[in-house]
Amino acid sequence: MAEAIDITANPYKADFPLIAQNPGLSFLDSAATAQRPATVLDAQRRFYETMNANPLRGLYKLSVDATQAIEEARGKVAAFLGATDRDEVVFTRNASEALNIIAKTLGPQALGEGDEVCISIMEHHSNLIPWQQVCRATGADLVYLRPNEEGRITPEEVAAKIGPRTKIVSVTHVSNVLGVENPVRMIADAAHAQGATVIADGAQSLPHVHVDVRELGVDAFAFSAHKLGGPMGIGGLWGKRELLESLPPFLTGGEMIDSVTETDAVWAPIPEKFEAGTQDAAGIYATGAAIDYVVEHGRDELEARERELAAHLCEQLQALDFVTIVGPSDPKAHIGAVSFNVDGIHPHDVSSLLDTKDVAIRAGHHCAQPLLTWMGIESCCRASVAFYNVRHDIDQLVDGLKFVWGVFHG
Repeated sequence: MAEAIDITANPYKADFPLIAQNPGLSFLDSAATAQRPATVLDAQRRFYETMNANPLRGLYKLSVDATQAIEEARGKVAAFLGATDRDEVVFTRNASEALNIIAKTLGPQALGEGDEVCISIMEHHSNLIPWQQVCRATGADLVYLRPNEEGRITPEEVAAKIGPRTKIVSVTHVSNVLGVENPVRMIADAAHAQGATVIADGAQSLPHVHVDVRELGVDAFAFSAHKLGGPMGIGGLWGKRELLESLPPFLTGGEMIDSVTETDAVWAPIPEKFEAGTQDAAGIYATGAAIDYVVEHGRDELEARERELAAHLCEQLQALDFVTIVGPSDPKAHIGAVSFNVDGIHPHDVSSLLDTKDVAIRAGHHCAQPLLTWMGIESCCRASVAFYNVRHDIDQLVDGLKFVWGVFHG
């Protein structure tokens, strides 16, 4: 099937204004944020032009239309995640906020002295620092799953780290540095056998792989819209109804209230309990448009194209004798992103010089400093693809890296 995917052609380019208007640009930083199709940009503008009103707070038509727009988007997100109950979807600003909601509400009621929270060493800081803080406050211990040389978390590692003291497990579905897909279902099964709650950080997985939260076996799942082609400033938290109903609110005020007296308050039901204040209604509406775009073009087809692009990217980088891959050696093991270093040249210099050749990549610690420290490196380069990329983008990167090498070595 892979041979049938033509990565030399770009049937999607015209749908993305920034890419279409910059034909010489090789944008290889979609793991940080994806480009937006025109349908998403149009949807955001359409909301303000046709239904701009505060949702949930008015009985007039504009407010009713705005409320309906949000709920329709919530339903699209739920279906996209494989959830059967749209009220289990809470809109947040981003995946970081979603993970903080879970950590700061679940942690204090689930953890005590000597309990354990298990995460992986490859976590983004957004799924690491909240658990550090909760463990510090509750006296719980933070335990790390560590991958093997190929970036894989093995069954033996899971068995060694998840045990009777484990109360919470929170792991990234796809690493933003290594590009590997973690065995979330295996981890979830092991955690549930110990009575633990399981959270997955889906910021890097939802844009690139088919996600079904029921098949993953997790209790909660965090994501960001902007990595899926939606607006910045919108994310979400899916959680099982029983879990969300058991948690206290994270923020108070606005529409998360059912009733208030001088001395007490009753919270609104989920999802409103976690959506205090005025939401970014236009952004939520546009997130629905981003999901529509992916669904209309076929999730399986887009995923297959991205896997082929990522594999080709890895293979081309491996062919350069002055480049070292950070992560799996198997090109097909990379989901969206391939991290690497150029021998003896700082990643910041690599990125800056590539920019002069209209190649955009990421350089730094990628908000995963404990992982890089554990691997013995301070920083690295990262090239990441999306379905709107083509083989030429990767060729342009390779030519750019040869230019970088030449600048330093004559």
